Amino acid sequence: MATLGDENDPTAEGSEMGVLSATEPQAQPASPAEPGEPALNRTWPLPPPEGFTADDLDRIPDLPPHTELIDGSLVFVSPQALFHMLVIDLLRFQLPQQAPESMRVRREMSVVLGPRQRPEPDIMVVDAAAEDGVDLKSYAAEHVILAVEVVSPDSQERDRERKPQLYAKAGIRHFWRIENDDHRPVVYVYELDPATGAYVATGIHRDHLKLSVPFDIDIDLGDIKRM
Repeated sequence: MATLGDENDPTAEGSEMGVLSATEPQAQPASPAEPGEPALNRTWPLPPPEGFTADDLDRIPDLPPHTELIDGSLVFVSPQALFHMLVIDLLRFQLPQQAPESMRVRREMSVVLGPRQRPEPDIMVVDAAAEDGVDLKSYAAEHVILAVEVVSPDSQERDRERKPQLYAKAGIRHFWRIENDDHRPVVYVYELDPATGAYVATGIHRDHLKLSVPFDIDIDLGDIKRM
């Protein structure tokens, strides 16, 4: 992922994600489609001094798909590997079959955690009552029951550190982080400690994911090989 916006982003230093300067408009050349063809330029929006806000994602034209807002900075998502897609598809197929009627499983939707925070978890379990129409563009944090992030090489720092911090601070009770271990999914499960406001690890699941919260879940992680 690349970011555009907040020069004080605590996760930017030392990461693999480039932070574009906020002092002048930026143009990023695209690779030519054929040898000898000129590269095309795209000018990214100039952020305000205080960074972008969650509402800006609905107003800025021509943003790349799945653009997130973290600490006032725009985060552009890189193309995902097959492993990432297969894990998401496995959960997107299995979880709705096991979730109660009061919950819904969603992907490719963002959650507003604060004025300058609007990430897009890979998978969310949300309160069904929060959906009041098909024009919904994001969920409020209080309606998210579970947030899931599948870690990619270009998003390790955010998925392992910053996003869990933000989800916990917003009061999202359950969080899963899924890692690629030799092409096999490993699910790290966390639950919010109400006394500290931080996540506590409750289990590491390598072959089988069997949980009783936020509802009864039983998933054979090896099914990814048959997808």
